[in-house]
Formats: sequence, C-alpha cells, structure tokens
Amino acid sequence: MAPEAREHPPGADVVVVAAGASRRMGGIDKLMAPVAGRPLLAWTLDAVAASPAVGRLVLVTAPDHVADVEAAGWLPARVDAVVAGGATRQASVAAGVRRLEALDPGRPDRPVLVHDGARPLVSAALVAAVAEAVATHGAAVPVLPVAETLKRVADGLVRATVDRSTLAAAQTPQGARRGLLLDAWLAFPPEGPREFTDEAALLEACRIPVHAIPGEATNLKVTLPDDLRRVELALAPGATRAGLGHDSHPFGPGQPLRLGGIEIAGAPRLSGHSDGDVVLHAVADALLGAAGLGDLGRMFPADARTPRGVDSAALLGEVLARLAEAGLAPASVDVTVIGARPRLGARLEAMREAIAGLLGIDPGAVNVKASSGNLSGDEGAGRSISALAVATVGRAA
Repeated sequence: MAPEAREHPPGADVVVVAAGASRRMGGIDKLMAPVAGRPLLAWTLDAVAASPAVGRLVLVTAPDHVADVEAAGWLPARVDAVVAGGATRQASVAAGVRRLEALDPGRPDRPVLVHDGARPLVSAALVAAVAEAVATHGAAVPVLPVAETLKRVADGLVRATVDRSTLAAAQTPQGARRGLLLDAWLAFPPEGPREFTDEAALLEACRIPVHAIPGEATNLKVTLPDDLRRVELALAPGATRAGLGHDSHPFGPGQPLRLGGIEIAGAPRLSGHSDGDVVLHAVADALLGAAGLGDLGRMFPADARTPRGVDSAALLGEVLARLAEAGLAPASVDVTVIGARPRLGARLEAMREAIAGLLGIDPGAVNVKASSGNLSGDEGAGRSISALAVATVGRAA
C-alpha cells in the first residue's frame, strides 16, 4: 500500500465502503462470507481494481477489522489504505474521501467514486463509465429502470398504483468531483443529525446536479442470505454468463468480402468504418455483453478514434484483452449469419475454425450456421448481411 508508487494515477480514485453491520443477513458478516473460496469483499476489491480507470483505492472497514484486513492475504496490492469507518455510511464515506485528500491534497476536480463492498459483480466498464461521467458532468450515479409495477400499500390494502416511468433504482459506484463532496459535508456534516442513504442524495440536498447513466442488471448488491448464493453461482469456477450480439452491414464497393474471420474472393465487401466483418462484430458484442463490459461501438467509435478499414480480428483481440483484465475468458459461441448472398454452406467450417482460433477455444465450442433471410428484408434481397451471436464466458483459468 504505497501511494508514492502512483504519483499520477489514471481516471478516478475509489472508496470501497465495507463498514456496515449486515443487519439483514441473520448474524452473518456478509463481507467476510466465503464465496467461491474467498471473502465476498475480496471479489469486490478485485472487480474494482480491474478497471484501468481506477487510480488510488481506499477501503473503509469497521474499526475492529482494520488490522485483520490490512494483514489479509487476499487484500489486493492496488489498495492504498485501509481506514476505520464511522457509525453511518456517510461517516464512513467521508473517512475514505478524507484519506484520499491526505494522500493527494488540493485536487478538488479529481473524480472520486464510492462503491459498496457488497457489490462484487460490478464490471470494469461500469466503473470507467461512471468515472467518465463524473469528469464530464461533476457527479454521476448508475441507475436501472424499475421493471415491476409499483403499488402504494397501507393497512394491508393497495391504495394506488405508482407511475414508474420516472423512477429508477440507484446502484454504485456513485461519483463526484472531490471538491463537491467536501463542500457538501460542510453543509451537512457526515456526523450530523441528517442521514443520507447514498452520495447522490447528499448532493441533491445541496442542489448539485447528478447525472444518471445506465447501470447493470448484473451489478447485484448482497443484502439477504439468498443473494450470497446468487453471487456464488456467478463467481464460482466453471460458472458461465451469456451475452447476445448483433450486427448488420450493407454491401459496398470493392472486394473481397470479410466474414467470420475469412476472406471470400469474388464477393463484394461490406460497407463500414472497419472491414465490415459482421460475424466478428456480433461475436465481440456477445462477449462484451456476457462480461458486462459495454459494447463494441463504445470501445471503437466509428470516427477518427478508430482507424478506417481496421481489421475486425484486431478489434476482437482488444475485446479478449478486456475480458482477460476482468478475469474472464470465452467459453462458447453460436453464430447465425443471415443473407441471401453469397452461398455460405461450404464456408461455415472455415469460419468456425477461424473464430475458434481467434478466441483461443476448441472448435467444438463454436457453432456457425447460415440463413437466407427467407427472402425478406435487406438480407433476403441481397442488399446486406447480418449476424446474430450468443456467447458465454467463464472465469479465466
């Protein structure tokens, strides 16, 4: 834990809050509960540290746990300090932010993210997205739309149905520029009588705008005993997660056609900013979706930041590198190519071998099939080709 080793860290600093009492866990300390052979908190810290956007990382834990956590073999080297929390969440967050200020004083514009120690499935992409939103807007929170119909209930009776169109569920990491948090605590001291359930609520009370960005359905917070079992299924060795990818490109000028990692001579190429390989694009998006790492368009925008005509195999290689950073690896892929031309039946095996080689998995874990599009739409009319991919990922060996 040597902050001097990173004098100019990237992106944002992070405070992981792990000082709660786990009151709804039936006497279990959820943060130290074993999950797939390691404490839950160890998984959370590794998930946060996996994001390249993270600079300094401070862990806030219960005062009587500080010495044990500092000596724990599972504590990542990326953690710069372990500090004692307070009686409330806001007091614990303040203790972590104040340590960051002591480590790196006088940086009011420095983004600070606050993450719950009980959210071990957060993706590196979400951490980076919140950091970017804080740098741009000043404060940000990831949210999910409310899916269920909400009822207002009193005395055992339904009194009203609540309009959910403007409602959202807040997640972490939440973030703000460090100076905004420090100023907010001047107005509402963290040890004072008014208690806020999260950082967004504190900033709202100070009339500081908080920018909402899309959260992740997989970013589960462990609150009840059953949640531990759900997390264990996601983190256990051999566990897999699935994602869906889709891409479509029209035919354009020039040859040859690049599809599924192979070249098809005599067929026109697909139009696009890259080489137009819709199959590899769909596979890449499916892998990113399974890993909770965003999508290909965000990684490689179709503008000057991505070289025109770039090889889609190179893009897929970057996706695999992102998966590896998150401790994940491809497990299987199933692809359907839709288009009336060219005929692909004799080329499906070559695509399967090429995709397996690019992913570093056995060809038996890859399936490629083709459809004519039933002569409907642009694919059926021979004006374009689209691809649909389902991919699974698991923990890297």
